[in-house]
Amino acid sequence: MQIRPFTETDTDAVIALWQACGLTRPWNDPLRDIQRKLGVQRELFLVGEADGQLVASAMAGYDGHRGWVNYLAVQPGAQGLGYGRAMMAHIEAALLARGCPKLNLQVRSSNTAVLAFYRQLGYAQDEAVSLGKRLIVDGPQP
Repeated sequence: MQIRPFTETDTDAVIALWQACGLTRPWNDPLRDIQRKLGVQRELFLVGEADGQLVASAMAGYDGHRGWVNYLAVQPGAQGLGYGRAMMAHIEAALLARGCPKLNLQVRSSNTAVLAFYRQLGYAQDEAVSLGKRLIVDGPQP
């Protein structure tokens, strides 16, 4: 798999990937999320290609205190081939090069397969509670 920065021509394929992986929600408009990311550290919005097909994506960022990963996705038929691991290794190296001391991410507690994936990569549950507040409403709230 070749990892490269997202380009606008990837939009439809990335949204389809997120939908195939069950990452989209009515209250998170994927097109708006893409547009927002392109305005902030767009070079950390990555896609992975294999055999000419987009098979992976991830949005990363660094705020000067912590790094974050969102929308890590691998095509369901390509999961287990090391693409997710490669994306995370690439992101970790990019954030480390920026001086990022810690990488955080959020996984829905019901997503046990993804939790196991991240544990294999050395991630552990922090003793913290994730809080959120919607500042811009994109759709119906849960």
